[in-house]
Amino acid sequence: MIYPFDPEKARDGLIAELRALAAKQGFSKVVVGISGGKDSTVTAAISARALGPENVYGVMLPDGEQKDIADSRRVCEALGIQTRTVNIGAIHTALREATDQAGPAAPDAGFAIPQSRESDINVGPRIRMTVLRYIAQALGARLAGTGNLSEATVGYCTKDGDTSCDFAMLGALTSVEVVEVGRTMPEIPRELVEKTPTDGLSGCSDEEKMGLKYADIHKYIREGSCGNAETDEAIRKRENANRHKRQMPVILNPFSAGDNA
Repeated sequence: MIYPFDPEKARDGLIAELRALAAKQGFSKVVVGISGGKDSTVTAAISARALGPENVYGVMLPDGEQKDIADSRRVCEALGIQTRTVNIGAIHTALREATDQAGPAAPDAGFAIPQSRESDINVGPRIRMTVLRYIAQALGARLAGTGNLSEATVGYCTKDGDTSCDFAMLGALTSVEVVEVGRTMPEIPRELVEKTPTDGLSGCSDEEKMGLKYADIHKYIREGSCGNAETDEAIRKRENANRHKRQMPVILNPFSAGDNA
């Protein structure tokens, strides 16, 4: 247990960790996907403090029209980091067209791919991560992950999407703790740190999408229970069902007797 939680100590610890990692691995630049929410905002702010704003590249990735992209721009302007906007709408549209989602498949296409709203929602983070990796490699930079411990615990993340990164800046902090750290950084707008989290894809808040409250997940992680047995069990089930998102792929061993089952 890490209570009482000291957000300034956590902030400074992350800055030191990133500097140490950069020295060890020999990099000086970091790419961050900027959504305008608390996680990417705090990740970019810590990166800027650790490596200098001139070495942080904030990439905005709207899928067509993004209603709150002004928030993303505010983050980049407030931190003075390098910025670029890459609209993934055309890439997403091309993928839909190639996989029967925009109309019937050609007669010689092979098996049909059923339309799936969940699959289409999740492909957004995967396209974004491909673009971010493309940019990071071209710049000789590392890609910062922006997901937090609360999301990882209940699997509120996309495999091969926002879980793909070179280092997870906020992976040891719950959503509640990320907000507390963000409040210690006057260079970022307070309202963006406290903004209601949404996935930017489904039109729902994170809590609506999950059917769980971040405060309850925080208590479950840090105290072992949120105080409600039914909610604890709901979190536990999601945690167990989504462990595969936090692990490397299972290697099937032909010499075992089904040990991976």
